[in-house]
Formats: sequence, C-alpha cells, structure tokens
Amino acid sequence: MVSLLERISDLIFNKPNMNLFVNGTERVVTGVWEEETLLSVLREYFGLIGTRFGCGKGLCGSCTVHVDGEPVRSCITPINNIAGTSVLTIEGLQQDNEKLHPLQQAWIDERVPQCGYCHSGQIMQAWGLLSKTRNPTEEQINTFMDSILCRCGTYDRIKKAILRAAVMLRQSSDTNA
Repeated sequence: MVSLLERISDLIFNKPNMNLFVNGTERVVTGVWEEETLLSVLREYFGLIGTRFGCGKGLCGSCTVHVDGEPVRSCITPINNIAGTSVLTIEGLQQDNEKLHPLQQAWIDERVPQCGYCHSGQIMQAWGLLSKTRNPTEEQINTFMDSILCRCGTYDRIKKAILRAAVMLRQSSDTNA
C-alpha cells in the first residue's frame, strides 16, 4: 500500500517534463512548473525578463508573447496547455546578426518609450500584425493594438513606429528578393 507521503511526493516530484521551443531553442520545463503560467516560466525558470507582468488578468497586454506565431497574454496562459509549441519573446525578436529588429529600431527612431513598461508587449503585439500584414492601414493598426494599454499615452508614436517598421520590413524583403 502506498502512503500518503509517497503519493504526494510522486505527484510533486515525478511529473513529466515538457518541451518548448523558446526563441528557436528547445527548452525543457520540469513537471513541477506545470501549474504555472507561461509568464512565470519565462521570467523565473528561463530568466527571460523582457516580458513584463502588468495586470495578471490578460487585460493590459504587457505580457504579450507569441505562441506558434500568434500573440497571447502569457500571464494567463497555463504552461501545461502549450507543451511542444514555439514561443517567441521580445528577446528572440532581435535578428541573428545582433541587429535590432525593424520594430525595435522604429521604436527608438520614433522615440516611443517613456516609462517603457508596456513596450515589450506593444512590440510583440505589433509584430503579430506586421508578420501577417506588411502594409497595414492606420485603422488596422488601431484595431490590432487596441488591446495593449500604455499608461503614458504614446499611442500616436506607437502607430508611427509600426508604420515605419512596415516600410523597413518591405524594403528589407525587396532587397532580399
């Protein structure tokens, strides 16, 4: 007969590991983290602190990352629901040659940040739009970015940065074609 302590120990310590592909690298998450959110695993387990904790309810968007190419709120995404998926964080957006991603460069060029707290989520949400729509209209930008809060109110500069990044991405793809 198995004791209660053995059952609890088995539940805690013998949980199966999960694999994720984080920023292009396969990573293993030990089973004891299975009840945590993606945000907690990214920040506390992997040490990727670019993704921010804001509201903890998925409402502000500061925690936005991509799972299999789609923007998600990592603060409400259970890690056990996304085993085997591909996760892209703000740290993984930078290009292989150490050059800033066009969105990151446009953010700097347009002087978007004030406090900067929401910007990793803003940039990841914007990449969700630009990865599918290379020439977005202002209306498309407003609609797509509407769910990300910026308490500093830099929305006009954010829109300009997205439009600038779209131009940079189109020029880059024209050059590489």
